[in-house]
Amino acid sequence: QVQLVESGGGLVQAGGSLRLSCAASGSIFSINAMGWYRQAPGKQRELVATITSGDTTNYGDSVKGRFTVSRDNAKNTVLLQMNSLQPEDTAVYYCKVEYFSTIDYYLRDYWGQGTQVTVSS
Repeated sequence: QVQLVESGGGLVQAGGSLRLSCAASGSIFSINAMGWYRQAPGKQRELVATITSGDTTNYGDSVKGRFTVSRDNAKNTVLLQMNSLQPEDTAVYYCKVEYFSTIDYYLRDYWGQGTQVTVSS
């Protein structure tokens, strides 16, 4: 079993900042990548940002230059610093981990429950 604990969502005014955190635990031998995706009402889930174990990052076009993803490998935690937030950033943000399981050493992925981010204009 894998657990993801997400925190940091909330309500913020346009132009403000929030920081999301996601900590992974459980049957994890090693983590390949962690990241964040988001889904707004009536829209498909989209990439926000990911980071690999080698610190390679990937960002969605709409957040480049405003959001920064980072990892604390010792704590199996991924952070998302979100600056210059806009109303269009309003969505449920989901953490995802790609990991090698201690059970069978297969590469698997697991999603968190999501945390709401609301940006008011």
